[in-house]
Amino acid sequence: MLKNNEYFDGKVKSIGFQSETLPASVGVMAIGEYQFDTSQFETMTVISGALIVKLPNTDSWKTYHAGETFTVNANEVFDLKVEVATAYLCTYEDK
Repeated sequence: MLKNNEYFDGKVKSIGFQSETLPASVGVMAIGEYQFDTSQFETMTVISGALIVKLPNTDSWKTYHAGETFTVNANEVFDLKVEVATAYLCTYEDK
């Protein structure tokens, strides 16, 4: 079953689904700055574009391009800057 999600006044949209192994979502982020919180361990892969990410407990920003992945632990907050519309795949795990 597919689940439509929309955040930040429609600037971030995703479709949630059950992948072969884990719950997942695939989506697109418009240009902007966003802050997300997690309830599960998340693995985010950039499909197209780039995400500039400030992970929890860090002061620095790192850019992830298409094909690159980063992870965020459950119950954390992370910041994103998007300078070009970017597509992503995110999987969720209980850890």
